[in-house]
Amino acid sequence: DLLKSNSSRLLLASGDEMDFQALLVDEDRAWLMVGAKDHIFLLHLDHPSREPEKIFWPAPREQVEHCQLAGKNLETECANFIRLLQPFNQTHVFACGTGSYQPVCAFIQLGARGKGTRAPRMQLVSHSLESGRGRCPYSPREPFTGLLIDGELYSGTSSDFMGSSAAFFRTWVHGPEQSYIRTEQNQDHWLHEPAFIGAYAIPDTYNPHDDKVYIFFRETAMDAGQWEWRHIHARVARVCKVSCQGQHSVATLGCLTSTLLLAEDVFLLHTRDPQNPLVFGLFTVSRDTESPVLPSSGVFSGSAVCIYSMAAVRAAFSGPFAHKEGFDYRWVEYKGRVPYPRPGTCPSETYDPLLQSTKDFPDELISFMRGHQLMWEPVYPQGRQPVLARVNVPYRLRRLLVHRLDSQGRDCDVLFLGTDDGKVLKVALAGGASPEVISLEEISVTKVPSPILDMKLSPKRQELFVSSTHGLLRLSLYRCELYGKTCTECCLARDPYCTWDSKSCAPHLLTEKRRARCQDVLKADPLSQCQDTAEG
Repeated sequence: DLLKSNSSRLLLASGDEMDFQALLVDEDRAWLMVGAKDHIFLLHLDHPSREPEKIFWPAPREQVEHCQLAGKNLETECANFIRLLQPFNQTHVFACGTGSYQPVCAFIQLGARGKGTRAPRMQLVSHSLESGRGRCPYSPREPFTGLLIDGELYSGTSSDFMGSSAAFFRTWVHGPEQSYIRTEQNQDHWLHEPAFIGAYAIPDTYNPHDDKVYIFFRETAMDAGQWEWRHIHARVARVCKVSCQGQHSVATLGCLTSTLLLAEDVFLLHTRDPQNPLVFGLFTVSRDTESPVLPSSGVFSGSAVCIYSMAAVRAAFSGPFAHKEGFDYRWVEYKGRVPYPRPGTCPSETYDPLLQSTKDFPDELISFMRGHQLMWEPVYPQGRQPVLARVNVPYRLRRLLVHRLDSQGRDCDVLFLGTDDGKVLKVALAGGASPEVISLEEISVTKVPSPILDMKLSPKRQELFVSSTHGLLRLSLYRCELYGKTCTECCLARDPYCTWDSKSCAPHLLTEKRRARCQDVLKADPLSQCQDTAEG
């Protein structure tokens, strides 16, 4: 039904499992890059009939054989699954793949911006091929994150074949040799079985030396004793961009009262203040993983979305540290002396002329940081509860995107949620501190139930790109024609993308005059909104 309408278009499809895992959109140059199994595709969005450009990038035959001998599956594991696509400059994209359990990275050179078929096409820069260890996971299924800023890649991933040693890395991607900084090895109290889900660069002040990278992940925290149930926590860590060492601080994200809170995805919504974006976190709780000792923990089986302010995140990092003490070696609030400069401070001349980099930090500070990564106070979400929950439904939410619209002078956030059975949910949050949840659409985008692997939003084109194992689909952000042929029906739909224009339920495009249209998502009162229309 979707394909029969003009609201969607199948961009790529595969009979076998191509695993379209990584998407990268360039709105200014109107292209979409797709990372898949042994392939990278480039689609020209302004020319949908033009054949996609394609790079065939398989793993070496000997590595595929080695992967099979290690007991891995030929079709689903022993191939080069492209997991990372990051913009490097105007002409190149940095890409990494699993390389059949031998990660590999390279630069992709983009073709010229010509409309004709004779224009130079994208190509793999063969002399840039190098190891992807510490940049990309070995497994095509392992959660990981990667962010390329100013020629440096910040990545959270495993660093061995077995996936047992995960760390956070910072590597230089363009230089004579591969050098890196990483969190210390064999330090379970630093990172214990982490699964990384997102990384963002967020300025803390107007001083660029204070800029930090925030890393979101979940980990199995051995807070309890040997015979007690293991806790899974959602965490946020931060590191200074100018740091020369791998020190970091970690705070816990609260969303639900649960010992098994799986952080699945995170989305950073930019606001008018670049220093204070909103953090949307997607979490799941499963009865499948509940402790048999704790059958009634008071939590649901399902998914939830929580919103965090950067003020709350920074407050946790500015608060007291945690440390372990006592006969049972449990986490407690640290009340001793904190060395100077305070851990988490980024070195800069404006802060202290003697602290040019973290190499200038005193030994006392370095020693303190190694034993006090965790903050005592958790980061609480807005309202101290989820803004959205899906309870006892036959699917789990796996991917999250947020689009902010201005509706009648008020911000209205639209959430696009990808499920593990091939659906995209469209949900609006209307109102202020305790927003009303308005379920707008539930769209099945895969013929065979399979997880949504990635989603990318194009506000400029008013489109959503959705990928799965078998295909890539382009969805329009709105399908206003479905909401009926009267003002009342259009009004009661409460879709912020649609409004009554005196003739039909039509897209509420930002370029058109709002006063000529009527849609109030919060009130949804057809008596007042439709009084000037022909419907009366």
